[in-house]
Amino acid sequence: MPPNLVGRIDALEALQRAGGDRVAVYSPENTEGTPVYVHAKVCIVDDTWAIIGSDNFNRRSWTHDSELSCAVIDQPAADDGGMGVRRGAGTYAHALRTALSREHLGGDAELDGACGAFEAFRRAAASLDAWHAGGRRGPRPPGRLRGYHKPRLSSWTTAWAQIPYRLIYDPDGRPPSMRRAGRF
Repeated sequence: MPPNLVGRIDALEALQRAGGDRVAVYSPENTEGTPVYVHAKVCIVDDTWAIIGSDNFNRRSWTHDSELSCAVIDQPAADDGGMGVRRGAGTYAHALRTALSREHLGGDAELDGACGAFEAFRRAAASLDAWHAGGRRGPRPPGRLRGYHKPRLSSWTTAWAQIPYRLIYDPDGRPPSMRRAGRF
């Protein structure tokens, strides 16, 4: 497990560096409080770009494994062929974000745009985390998401786990010339 955690920590730190306080990570659970394993990944940016698939945020997934993802970029239609209605950018990505948000936050969640949804996720996870920390007393808050906290490894464990992580768990499958050039 420690080599896997090294990779997870690296990925979370890279995301945090890139997005700062605009990055949040959650873990889903069912209504009984059992964590749910989800292999699929979804990323939606500005209600305009969406990617769904099985690839992981690591080199192995991108260079060795048989993963599949599909990205969709929504662009506004110039018009609808004379029907008088214009589509806005992000129709697919917005609908996907809204559907997933309602599924994870509860069907009647108020979603005031992408920023509002981000805040709704934060509030819902904080509420569910507090309910668990308080011994699950009272009615369960709506939603299925809990805050995810980066794992911690001792410096010794991190040091030894880096070796199998880099060589076995997440090897760099690029040809040597691409690795030396720093290209993908």
